[in-house]
Amino acid sequence: MELNSHVPEGPLAEKWDKHRFSAKLVNPANRRKHKVIVVGTGLAGASASATLAEQGYEVSTFCIQDSPRRAHSIAAQGGINAAKNYQNDGDSIWRLFYDTIKGGDFRSREANVYRLAQVSNNIIDQCVAQGVPFAREYGGTLANRSFGGAQVSRTFYARGQTGQQLLLGAYSALSRQIKAKKVTMHTRQEMMELVLVDGKARGIITRDIISGKLESHSADAVILATGGYGNAYFLSTNAMASNVTAAWRAHKMGAGFANPCFVQIHPTCIPVHGDYQSKLTLMSESLRNDGRVWVPKKPGDTRNPASIPEEDRDYYLENKYPSFGNLVPRDVASRNAKEQCDAGKGVGSTHLAVYLDFAEAIRRDGEATILKKYGNLFQMYEKITDSNPLHEPMMIYPAVHYTMGGLWVDYNLMTTIPGLFSIGECNFSDHGANRLGASALMQGLADGYFIVGTSIANYLGSTALETVNNNQAEFSQSEHNVQERLQKLLRSSEGGPEGKFTVDEIHKELGLLLWDHCGMARNKEGLEKALLELPAIQDKFWNHLYIPGTGEELNQSLERAGRLADFLEFAEIMIHDALDREESCGCHLREESQTEENEAKRNDAQYSYVSVWEHQGEGEQPKLHKEMLTFADVTPSQRSYK
Repeated sequence: MELNSHVPEGPLAEKWDKHRFSAKLVNPANRRKHKVIVVGTGLAGASASATLAEQGYEVSTFCIQDSPRRAHSIAAQGGINAAKNYQNDGDSIWRLFYDTIKGGDFRSREANVYRLAQVSNNIIDQCVAQGVPFAREYGGTLANRSFGGAQVSRTFYARGQTGQQLLLGAYSALSRQIKAKKVTMHTRQEMMELVLVDGKARGIITRDIISGKLESHSADAVILATGGYGNAYFLSTNAMASNVTAAWRAHKMGAGFANPCFVQIHPTCIPVHGDYQSKLTLMSESLRNDGRVWVPKKPGDTRNPASIPEEDRDYYLENKYPSFGNLVPRDVASRNAKEQCDAGKGVGSTHLAVYLDFAEAIRRDGEATILKKYGNLFQMYEKITDSNPLHEPMMIYPAVHYTMGGLWVDYNLMTTIPGLFSIGECNFSDHGANRLGASALMQGLADGYFIVGTSIANYLGSTALETVNNNQAEFSQSEHNVQERLQKLLRSSEGGPEGKFTVDEIHKELGLLLWDHCGMARNKEGLEKALLELPAIQDKFWNHLYIPGTGEELNQSLERAGRLADFLEFAEIMIHDALDREESCGCHLREESQTEENEAKRNDAQYSYVSVWEHQGEGEQPKLHKEMLTFADVTPSQRSYK
């Protein structure tokens, strides 16, 4: 496997403009002759599909939902970053670049991060033109608020439903192209396999989740925009259908997987409330603008929060990080919440929660102002917990949220497989070891609206491609392989349910293993223990799993089983990656590598690289490759938010 990042030469601020000029082009008449497949219809996938179709390519787009509008991007709440500097508080493209690369603990590629900051301003202009209803100030200008890891206000928002509004904007652009018959939309289709012809990505195999029918689709290039792998932990803030399957299928066909152990734990989620819970709910990071995080100073204090006086409260983030206070980055806030609960100061029935209190903000600004900012978030919290945040503090606790790892891509967002591109959360490229809040929506739309179009043209304009169709042997063989895999999944069910386990039972077991040993804190002993225990869970899955029904019908148990099979394999490289990186950085806290104040302690001398894993075949340990990171424009330093 060769890792060539294809980063352009020249000054950082000029790389993207020079690259766009030097990249190959496809003239408008020839674009109509090329077909592109896009898998996924979240912000990255929908914007890429609309953009490529607008440019003239023939686009086929696939999603597992009944409508592109149901993609998980719709769940994003707090906002989207851009370096507009509307507040005139010192923001700039350079500061957004620096905050992002520092927030990622200097484990991302400089050129990609700077390009993201450059493109951010174009995103806001495009979304406003589409009619996205961003919040506005009294005079009509767009409003901004602060998010973690920044000391400026650069986050554009639409109350607590920014992801929904941005997705509707991208969906409207996509719908225009569907109506114009430039995009063929395939709903309720799950990608099951990537098809290679002469070593290049030339198509996919999908399964209709209603009928179970397998279909082959050919193209000149394939774009994966399928999100992250947080559901490996079973409990996460991701939609239940979010999975690693498309990326994992690509990995097993030769695509390198980068930094799989970098998993963000979000600090403001509604705590776990029972053993039968299927997912967790995120409370937007924007709430930390006005909400104050605290715990009782005395361990085991079970008094009602309203009756605990100020002198008995520990506003631990404000005390420990005076410069950033409650707006420290997510990894820092999450670890500190765990630290307080481990010290016996946790609140609620499980004692695995801390308070997020709005009483002071309500006294200062009034209920109407706070509800204007966060009303729908307060309503959602009250519906789930039967507690009104206007009258008593929210209870929050960290939960798996976003994955910084993903398929390795070069500057063109192309994987190690020619013709296979990965965009949005599905790739590793922009966030390093920790994503700053409000940057996911920024990356998804940057990749889809403004970057991948250049990359696709450069690839098609510089690559000789044979004509392929889905009747070729490579497609038939791939479809046969998928059918065999489905039959293998159903095999252990033939004797009936007696003594067997459900998909969710086994998935919970995997999730607990990962949470305990590869979660907020990791150590060598725990990771090695996880590697020893994982085969037993895999064996239980393949030999003692019961799936009712068949593969030729709507069968959600079979769907979940296929995704869990991939998670069970994927968990191995997550753990191997965490074991290899004997440093702490961002979300990856190795307990053996901490500062005296229990902060993440990097080891730049040995670990300033992107870990890229190569599949070596069934039953074989993956092979590690390294993309060394160089910093010509910033100097890596120990992160401090004090």
